[in-house]
Amino acid sequence: MKYLFLIFLMNLLHQCAGKSLRRDGSSLKSFQDTKNEIAGYTNIAKAIIDLAVHGKAQNRSYERLAVFADTIGPRLSGSKNLEAGIKYMFSALQKDRLENVHLEPVKVPHWERGEEFAVMLEPRNHSIAILGLGSSVATPPEGITAEVIVVASFDELHKRAQEAKGKIVVYNEPFISYGETVQYRLQGAVEAAKVGAVASLIRSIASFSIHSPHTGEQSYQPGVPRIPTACISVEDAEMMSRMSLRGTRIVVHLRMGAKTYPDSLSFNTVAEIVGSKYPEQVVLISGHLDSWDVGQGAMDDGGGAFISWEALSLIKDLGLRPKRTLRLVLWTGEEQGGVGAEQYYQLHKENISNFDIVMESDEGTFKPSGLGFSGSAEARAIVREIVALLQPINATDVYDTAEGTDIAHWMRDGVPGASLRNDINKYFWFHHSQGDTMTVQDPNQMNLCAAVWTVVSYVIADMEDMLPR
Repeated sequence: MKYLFLIFLMNLLHQCAGKSLRRDGSSLKSFQDTKNEIAGYTNIAKAIIDLAVHGKAQNRSYERLAVFADTIGPRLSGSKNLEAGIKYMFSALQKDRLENVHLEPVKVPHWERGEEFAVMLEPRNHSIAILGLGSSVATPPEGITAEVIVVASFDELHKRAQEAKGKIVVYNEPFISYGETVQYRLQGAVEAAKVGAVASLIRSIASFSIHSPHTGEQSYQPGVPRIPTACISVEDAEMMSRMSLRGTRIVVHLRMGAKTYPDSLSFNTVAEIVGSKYPEQVVLISGHLDSWDVGQGAMDDGGGAFISWEALSLIKDLGLRPKRTLRLVLWTGEEQGGVGAEQYYQLHKENISNFDIVMESDEGTFKPSGLGFSGSAEARAIVREIVALLQPINATDVYDTAEGTDIAHWMRDGVPGASLRNDINKYFWFHHSQGDTMTVQDPNQMNLCAAVWTVVSYVIADMEDMLPR
């Protein structure tokens, strides 16, 4: 009897050779069948690309963003501008005749920088351009006047801990990559406070500078004194480093009027194209609507938010309705660590098995090269076939991982994730600075990004089977 069972099992395995399994264990079509299915979307992909890049929708995402950014301006968490931006988008999505347009409430941090001022008093009088970092405390009303100690790393700071007490720490850390160098912005105040410094000034996390400081979030730690902290320009950090290396005494006066208020009510903004066959299953496409309070928030992340809206508009314009629901989410409170996304995840995670893929564009909308993808090997192989449909615009690369604060929770729980990959060589020139304006945006590049985003999201939403996990 044992051998009869083995023969039966071998026959079953032979029948399933080259096939994968559904999540319920039933047989799924072979990968070749999946490739053939995806190839069947070639004409639809071309229609999307033609409409976005050459047709009536050409430059639409750029023009929509320009009106929004020029009208609303920067949108800091908890601000009136962000509230106005959310109301604007809620109305715009309704006018675009998208489905289930609604707002989901979120409590977000409310910090305001107030008036800021820094000046070098010794060895000469020099005005220092600063941008306070998010959640920084204020100086005393009269400000802080202290000698400066310049360091290039946390290691150097700790080695010179005795010198730093009572001084303003200036970090002149070299830019290596955003992911590595941003630790100085995030932890600079805490590490300076641990050695008794009275304030910290961090060289902006930027790969290029024209005397422009770049802001961003920073974090205090329990049990460590909270000291004022701000970013300064690359140029001023390097100048003070040169002075210090020559043995010159540097004295700076710093005044910051930052305030932190109770958390404010905000909203994630949601719109959909409801699926025709599996409406309960979701392809989530997103960008964040909030920004810092400088520039216009056009690049970070107006571009990502507006190509995500554009994806739904293009699909609707072509009269398409995918099998599963395509859901647009415009996040709030991303710059403070993904506050809106965290609350969305907590609200919707009970339906996690119905989330097919989560997609976020938050690294610029410059010339696209393809997708970053996180997921199983089987899912990656399918996504490679889908991205191959973008050959007409030469955006066919699939990179090892997806990036996105707002989709990280889902990816950690095994949901496939995707992020737009594009030419970010100039991204950190403007990131979190006064330079983040519509001037950075290029309509032709946004058209291409919208085409990538639309083709990928539509095909995944319309395929018969969800991506394997």
